[in-house]
This record gives sequence, structure tokens and C-alpha cells, in this order.
Amino acid sequence: MRKDIAEYVAKCDICRRIKAEHQRPTGLLKPLDIPIWKWEDISMDFIVGLPRTQKGHDAIWVIVDRLTKVAHFIPVKTTFTVSKLAELYIDSILKLHRTPRSIVSDRGPQFTAKFWQSLHKSIRTNLAYRSVFHPQTDGQTKRVNQILEDLLRACVLSYGSDWEKSLSYAEFTYNNFQASLKMSPFEALYGRKCRTPLMWSETGERSYFGPDAIVEAEENVAKIRENLKIAQSKQKSYADKRRRELSFRVGDHVYLKVSPLRDTKRFHVTGKLAPRYIGPYPIIQRIGKLTYKLKLQKELAGVHPVFYVSQLRKCL
Repeated sequence: MRKDIAEYVAKCDICRRIKAEHQRPTGLLKPLDIPIWKWEDISMDFIVGLPRTQKGHDAIWVIVDRLTKVAHFIPVKTTFTVSKLAELYIDSILKLHRTPRSIVSDRGPQFTAKFWQSLHKSIRTNLAYRSVFHPQTDGQTKRVNQILEDLLRACVLSYGSDWEKSLSYAEFTYNNFQASLKMSPFEALYGRKCRTPLMWSETGERSYFGPDAIVEAEENVAKIRENLKIAQSKQKSYADKRRRELSFRVGDHVYLKVSPLRDTKRFHVTGKLAPRYIGPYPIIQRIGKLTYKLKLQKELAGVHPVFYVSQLRKCL
């Protein structure tokens, strides 16, 4: 009788949809692959909701090289069109660092616009969007956003509320410190330390031309990639202690978490007593190791069907 009752409760549709989980979050950490060369793989995001400056800017476009961690901070307006953002991208990134192979971003309307997609399709850049309700995919940019916001807070306290005047100094400061590289992003990009008042005697005058410079650059990149591998391994070991592994197969039916994050879309289900999960929905494709594509109902046609494993619960 105990076995039959346990099996009945485990397969109960209502119980699976309303009961909260009291276990470790599912999905082990899967870091992105380390880039091969500088400015071949980048990530980008926006910081919005900032006080309006004298020039009318109220947001910052953060663009980061995933290998050297060099970042550019571009002041923008939230009302800018995608074509205007594309012009800024060409003037600030392409003319300095060539065309990247891939771009990691969220699914904001600026990055999913047809113009933006057609632009990068023409220059053969792969746009990699994070899966729904899983901001860890572009966690590097989120971390840079946090550092930049802290720098600007300090500047605003000392020099007034016009943060745009301090943005260049904040970018210079950020690009001269990076723990995971064991060197500054400036040194990782250019192969020499940045001349600052703290390093006049360390930089010196050296010749950076000829075959030796190429060999030194390749050795430097190999050292950077090795340091990043060590940092990623440490991050994964720390994160996996608080997570558990879970996987599904194509054809399995799963429940979908209704409100994975605070203040996010609740899939037409409202109210405090709404069920925690909806479904079940069949898995039609496995994308990567930790994301799955579901066959959603027509009423959820506006929701991207790819979800991270932590937002799914198996239907027994």
C-alpha cells in the first residue's frame, strides 16, 4: 500500500504543478568555451534607468571582449533606434577591433531586431542569445555592469551627478584590473603594461615589431587562456557544490516553472495562488547540455521555447 500511495502521489498532476522543491537547484555550471584570440568573441548588455545627463543619455552600452576582458562603455539613449546603435557599434568596435566571430547577449528588443540580425548575418557574426530566464549565460557582462555601477557611484559621490563625465575614467580604471587573467586587460590586449603614474618605471621603452612580437603575442594569449581555464575550473567547483545534475531526453514531458524570476512574465497565469508550474509539455530538441526546446501551446507563441534545465520539472 505504501508503494502504491507513493507512486500515485508522485504521478499526481496537481501535486507536480503546485508543490515547491526543497532541493538544491538543478543544472551544473557549464562555462562558455574560452575564445581563441582577442576580440573574436564578445558579449554585450545595457545598463538602463540611469539619471539623464546634460547630453540626454540615460543608459550605457557595455561591450566586453571575452578573452582579454577589455570593455568599452558607450553612453546611449534608451530611445535610440537599432540602426543608430549599429552606427555606434561600427564606430566604437568594428573600426578598432575588426569583426567578431560571435556575440553573446540577452534577448532584448535591440538584439533580436531584424536589422541587427541581418547586419551580423552579412558580416558572418554568430549571435548567441542566452536561454529564457537564465541570465548566467552572459554573466560576464552582468558582472562588468556591477563593477561599472560601483565605479560610477563612487564618482557621483565625489564629482556630481553627471555620470557621463566620469565614464571615460571608469573605463580606464576597469581596463587596468582583472583578477582571473592575473594581469590587466590592457596588458592582455596590447602585450605591455599601461603607462600610469603607478608604473612609470615598469613599462619602459621596448620595440614591438618583427617576428619576436608575434611569438610573444601568441605566448601571451596561451598564458591568458590557461589562466582563464584555471579560473573557470574554480568557479565550476564552487558552483556545483550547491547544485545537482538533472537531464532529460527528447520525448520526455516536463512541467515549466511559471515564475522563474521575480518580476518576469507569468505566462498568462496571475495571482499569488497561481500554480508554480504549468504543462506538461514535450521536449522536442536538446540544445547543448543544459537547455531544452519545448513544444508550447499556441497561447504561449510569444515565448521563446528554449529553457534552462533549472526551470523544468519531470512529468512522471
